[in-house]
Amino acid sequence: MTQDQRDEAIAFQTLLLEEGLCTKKDAERRLEEIETSLAESDSYTLTTLECTHGARVAWRNSIRCIGRLFWKGMHVFDKRHVQTLEEVFQALEEHIQFATNGGAIRPAITLFPPEDPTTGTAPFRIVSHQLLRYAAYTNDDGSMLGDPMNLSFTHECIELGWKPPTPEQRTPFDLLPVMVQTADGRRHLHELPKELILEVTIEHPDSKAFSNLGLKWYAVPIISDMVLDIGGVRFPAAPFNGWYMETEIGARNFGDKQRYNQLEAVADIMGFDRSNERTLWLDKALVELNVAVLHSFKKAGVKLVDHHTAVEQHEQFERLEAEAGRAVTGEWSWLVPPLSG
Repeated sequence: MTQDQRDEAIAFQTLLLEEGLCTKKDAERRLEEIETSLAESDSYTLTTLECTHGARVAWRNSIRCIGRLFWKGMHVFDKRHVQTLEEVFQALEEHIQFATNGGAIRPAITLFPPEDPTTGTAPFRIVSHQLLRYAAYTNDDGSMLGDPMNLSFTHECIELGWKPPTPEQRTPFDLLPVMVQTADGRRHLHELPKELILEVTIEHPDSKAFSNLGLKWYAVPIISDMVLDIGGVRFPAAPFNGWYMETEIGARNFGDKQRYNQLEAVADIMGFDRSNERTLWLDKALVELNVAVLHSFKKAGVKLVDHHTAVEQHEQFERLEAEAGRAVTGEWSWLVPPLSG
């Protein structure tokens, strides 16, 4: 463990003390335990309380997240004991089921075995950017079907043995398997049971024709390729989720040119004049896409926040943090919604 990581361990114990999770005597005793463990093995094991609060604090400190108001409510699954791929895949399915909760999305994180501070390796690392992703295929004419963001990942899945639907059965929304890398560098795939995945069909409240676009999206965004650091202990496999803000789906996933690029199709189906940009057809189409996402998730009973409410919630988070004497940092380019920003 590096000196920086040792310093992080000390700083984390100080934080636990400052936030009332232990007494000064407990903190001093715990620091002695950590120093002894570091001297013997160059590592130390976090307690359950440390894992739980550390994971929640990581969400609280996430500079790109607008939904941090709810950091205290994150459920932490401690899976540091798992030893096999089968156990990993089972834990991932349990996470998805818990988080989905029939549409009443619950924020959660699952902690798998941490990284060895000496070798920098870990038993497992999740390669998939999110546990749920849609495949992308290049057609014979050069056009693309699916989510272009996942084209190279789709190719890798196929190389590793994933059998996609036949060309005539492919859709823009074929779920990809989860990819996990083991300590030996080998990558392994796991197809999630379809009945486990809740997806929302996108409709528009004022246009029946909108359904002809055939859009849908999965209910829970579970980020799975980020490293979690708690007190100098690194977790390269720690998938976590909150719930969606509608612009993430409507503006980014469906609207961006490098993604599903649906703005022209939406404008045409809504009857907007696309003769020139001064008609603001792009703006209108973007709004209607987000109207459809909000309507559809509400109709399906799936939790989702609109961007105006999300901004208000972040402002409340800032006030609460100020009252607690903590500074709030953030990347404005991520925190400002891509609509009405």
